[in-house]
Amino acid sequence: MSLPPGFIDELRTRVSLSQVVGRKVTWDMRKSNMAKGDWWAPCPFHQEKSASFHVDDRKGFYYCFGCHAKGDAVTFVKENDNVSFMEAVEILAREAGMQMPARDPKAAEKADRRTQLAQVMEEAVKWFRLQLKTSAAAEARAYLDKRRMSPAAQDRWEIGFAPDGWHGLFNAMTQKGIAPELLVDAGLCAKPDDAKRGPYDRFRNRIIFPIRDARGKAISLGGRAMSANDPAKYLNGPETDLFDKGRNLYNQGPAREAAGKGQPLIVAEGYMDVIALSEAGFTATVAPLGTAVTEDQLRLLWRIHDEPVIALDGDTAGFRAALRVIDLALPLLEAGKGLRFAILPQGLDPDDLIKAQGAPAMKAVLDAAQPMVNLLWRRETEGKVFDSPERKAALDKTLRAALKKIADPSIRAHYGEDIKRLRLDLFGQNARPFREYTPRAQGGAGGKAGGRFPFQPVAPMPSTRSSLLASSTAPVEELLREAVILATLVIHPRLIHRFETALESLDCTGEGHGLIRDLLLAHADAPDPRAEIAAAAPAPLDAILSHPHVRNTPAILDPSDGEKAEFALAQDFFILQAERGRRREIEEAAQDIEGVVDEGLTWRIAKANEARAEAHRGPQDKTGEAVISPNGVALDKEELEEARKVYDSIRFERPNRRN
Repeated sequence: MSLPPGFIDELRTRVSLSQVVGRKVTWDMRKSNMAKGDWWAPCPFHQEKSASFHVDDRKGFYYCFGCHAKGDAVTFVKENDNVSFMEAVEILAREAGMQMPARDPKAAEKADRRTQLAQVMEEAVKWFRLQLKTSAAAEARAYLDKRRMSPAAQDRWEIGFAPDGWHGLFNAMTQKGIAPELLVDAGLCAKPDDAKRGPYDRFRNRIIFPIRDARGKAISLGGRAMSANDPAKYLNGPETDLFDKGRNLYNQGPAREAAGKGQPLIVAEGYMDVIALSEAGFTATVAPLGTAVTEDQLRLLWRIHDEPVIALDGDTAGFRAALRVIDLALPLLEAGKGLRFAILPQGLDPDDLIKAQGAPAMKAVLDAAQPMVNLLWRRETEGKVFDSPERKAALDKTLRAALKKIADPSIRAHYGEDIKRLRLDLFGQNARPFREYTPRAQGGAGGKAGGRFPFQPVAPMPSTRSSLLASSTAPVEELLREAVILATLVIHPRLIHRFETALESLDCTGEGHGLIRDLLLAHADAPDPRAEIAAAAPAPLDAILSHPHVRNTPAILDPSDGEKAEFALAQDFFILQAERGRRREIEEAAQDIEGVVDEGLTWRIAKANEARAEAHRGPQDKTGEAVISPNGVALDKEELEEARKVYDSIRFERPNRRN
């Protein structure tokens, strides 16, 4: 509906922003100046201890210098209470004693219907609570006692009981003048297939948990069966005009208030877990309502807290629930919005753990919550064996497919870095990237003075400290070739898939090179990979493309010649592999040199030198129509195809040491 001109201005005039905000915050009286309408408090929209949230009562606006939240009284109610704009206006108008303008008849009718249903739900909650005190609920009370839920806690959570009868609630409500249609529309009763029979109670012989929205309005019920023979242990009310189970959370309102005061937001599996955690002091706890976490619920969780903790039961079902959340969350990730997963001991839920070991044990589990990338890795590797190149390649393919779901390029790149680290830990030292290498300080092998490879790196001059050459301890030739490879793939992105395996295995030693490599892999299928990389990592990309050696590379100078670029990449990868293999052999030989020097040691170094020389020499016997490669070697068309075959046979892995 539309509001008449001046209505919102009049509302802002009548409402004191400091009073509206004051219900949700504790003012810092040392910093505030009440006489001037200048108020300060910790921000209710994010966790903090300092008073960075400022309210200017005279102007009617607020602003947080931490999270930059800003607005007026209507905005505050809308964001804090998680309500629509019109609902926020209605709340404030009611407080200010202002009459809301006449609404559209259909909209008014629908709102009136919702109001009626909410009133019916409140009457039902009262009736169920009374039934818990009767003799028919003796078994239910015994169950609650067994779960250590005190009478005071039962009252706080408004626990009730539905008797084992078909028309108990129906008769009680109709005797109060409530129409049967309202009971059905509220989800309290159901209609039988036989139209001749009247509605019957939906909840029978169950402990009742009222479900309330963010403003505390009863919108549905949840019921826990007392009979082991009941096919549904837990039963929620159906979808109604009041209740959308995919857009609400159990204990949403109190949890939001507690999270605003610094409590971690915990997502448990069910009602009893929420109650147990809240009673133990973890008051910012919510649960989905009988379904797996939905996209709307996930967005709602992030509105309450930037990094909710998913508390999982220590069983297979709990782990499967986590995996569903991962697939849902990956495309929705934003900077600063994430998830952590707290995995409980095997066979325990939060209620069991708290009862057995107390709240400190639960806090320890929450403090050890893992980031989502760890759960993603566990999903793809747990219980699997990677004892062949094919299985390793299958793992890489699956992980790449998962990471491609992440829309934010920066987050995707950081996920790639973590996955690379986890992969390194799994496959051991033989797969360790060469970035572990650092030049030895003076003293040589074994750390003894006078060793055979004395080397002391010289610090770069201030004018060159940030240059490409000074950003790595790797030899200059390798560093430049590495930069040329990355720059060529940026200019010729269609070659990324052809060189994908080599690119994944490329050990990037230059500053920012690893990020560019991961972005190339992540955006290989994008319409414009270079634009995506420039948006995610402008400084590293500019550092590579602006280097004089890179700018003068033929494949960069002539971006239209993809065939020449393809050959240049194959050769650069080949030479870089040979150079690094030779250096590894020399370094390892240096470590072995003080032992017994045998033919095997000299053979390894000789073979490494031969491989290096062959890589630099390039193919010989050039005939036919020639193509000039970037290093000046001429190739004919047939020879180019042969070079491609040779390249395809290369395995870009660290060679095994000869014993």
